[in-house]
Amino acid sequence: MNETHNKEFETRKSAVFDELKWLYFELYHDDFAGFEGLCAMIKQYYTDRKTSLKELDRRREKNPGWYAGNDIVGMMLYVNNFANNLSGVIEKIDYFTESGVNYVHLMPLLESPKEHSDGGYAVSDFRRVQPELGTMDDLRKLTELCHKKDISCCLDFVMNHTSDEHAWAKAARNGDNDAKKRYFFYDSMDIPNEYERTVPQVFPTTAPGNFTKLENGEIVMTTFYPYQWDLNYANPVVFRDMTENMLFLANVGIDVIRLDAVPYIWKELGTACRNLPQVHNIVRMMRIICGIVCPSVLLLGEVVMEPSKVVPYFGTVEKPECNMLYNVTTMASTWNTIATRDVRLLKRQMDQLAALPKNYVFLNYLRCHDDIGWGLDYDWLRTKSMEQIPHKRFLNDYFTGKFPGSVSRGELYNEDQITQDARLCGTTASLCGVEAALWDKDENALEIAVSADIMLHAYMFTQSGIPVIYSGDEVGQLNDYLYHADINKKFDSRYIHRGKFDWELAEKRIDKSGYQGKIFSALRKLETIRAENDVFRANADFRPFDTGSDNILGLLREYKGQKLYALFNFCEEKREFRFEKEHSYTDLFTEKKHSGKNVLLKPYGFMWALMD
Repeated sequence: MNETHNKEFETRKSAVFDELKWLYFELYHDDFAGFEGLCAMIKQYYTDRKTSLKELDRRREKNPGWYAGNDIVGMMLYVNNFANNLSGVIEKIDYFTESGVNYVHLMPLLESPKEHSDGGYAVSDFRRVQPELGTMDDLRKLTELCHKKDISCCLDFVMNHTSDEHAWAKAARNGDNDAKKRYFFYDSMDIPNEYERTVPQVFPTTAPGNFTKLENGEIVMTTFYPYQWDLNYANPVVFRDMTENMLFLANVGIDVIRLDAVPYIWKELGTACRNLPQVHNIVRMMRIICGIVCPSVLLLGEVVMEPSKVVPYFGTVEKPECNMLYNVTTMASTWNTIATRDVRLLKRQMDQLAALPKNYVFLNYLRCHDDIGWGLDYDWLRTKSMEQIPHKRFLNDYFTGKFPGSVSRGELYNEDQITQDARLCGTTASLCGVEAALWDKDENALEIAVSADIMLHAYMFTQSGIPVIYSGDEVGQLNDYLYHADINKKFDSRYIHRGKFDWELAEKRIDKSGYQGKIFSALRKLETIRAENDVFRANADFRPFDTGSDNILGLLREYKGQKLYALFNFCEEKREFRFEKEHSYTDLFTEKKHSGKNVLLKPYGFMWALMD
């Protein structure tokens, strides 16, 4: 390490060393050798970091809010579905630019078993790419090319568990006591039964209980699936080695580390093993370590819980944790609004988001790789005569096309035959009615469905944060039912929206007379408008407003005297909004000037009205 770099490292380290040391020893009392080893590892990864990545670190250090700009647009994709392998993604990289995308979330691509992979979330080697997707060198080439094109790369870091085929798990299964200490091993069900008294089950229909009995009679903790063994972060060796795995990915060129299932990583008897204080210690240490080694790298927390439990993962201004979090509840509330045509719950959600500090950066999305869970505010819904169980049944019936008049075509996931509770799967276009309209050859229904699809994206782009499009949604890709014939996928309905990217369909994006072209061109225009207008900046004022109609959501954005009234009609019929007084404004999307009090919104129409 040359003198300049050594000074840079020591400056970063000295600014946070005392806090890092305090946090470490609060968890790992008297582990002085472990802390020294951690510090040595941190220094080594800084030393090994490529010059080009260090230069990127310095640029982003000077502009710490670089990722909160209104020009950031994300896309999430599975490498094999998008372009077969990493080399294929490199060949297709110009598609991102054409789509206005400069943030690419590569879904899990690290080595995992064929049969029990949970879509790549059961990692057997954190240092290897799935062989059919390429190599770690291919991933480096992709990140290098992305950086040249100002595209950031996000990758999942599965930190709660490993596959039961990971080297640590194999050693533990073979009797290695040190390896066993990396997990939660028990000789009987005595202690596991104590856990079961307080720890809820994540997937009661597919993985009853939080423990799995092995062939030799030993018991291991498996919160999610029997083949995913929970890591024991009370063991400092686990924290050190997993932090090293994170830094390894950062040095490959990954810009955003998605911390998967982060609320679950600390286990303690007598608790729900969710959101424990020690989790925040660990995330804060990871943030500190990234700040020393790779300050351009961001932490994205996957916290699929109600807002009150999500926000703490941002940390505080003085002691930040995650740079970004998912806006999970809003996603579910949005689809609830599509089914009910009633915006009141969504407006309540927007009120809650508007009250948060502007420096909180959320990832906003309509669909993702996972299911839609109906984690809604049922206490509030109950005041509107909507009880939880019947309302969930209505939503699932609506989005699977069973409810009279529904045009949605989705499938249920993890359905509980006793409670009839379930989650929902399907692409945005199919849930909006595009699939049903095409099947019925109903041009009018297709036009309305496409309008709903575009309106939802416009609404997503209006929120503060980073909008993320699920690959295929930009061209209206439909459900893929071929998964039913795949022995490894047919029991997991999430594959209905994880289908192969249809490049023949994508070729139709240039024809604006077809639904693919209408959706693609509309989204591209929305992205451009958002990037060119300061009123969409993260530090703009943002709040919902009353529209006088339960069908119309109103969002107001203000920045340095500019006012944008955004209106969204969540109804298949025309609706009218009335300003309190005469206004002159420009509809940014149609580029038409208007004046007056009344605004007519077409079925599932929207307007971005910038006041003159």
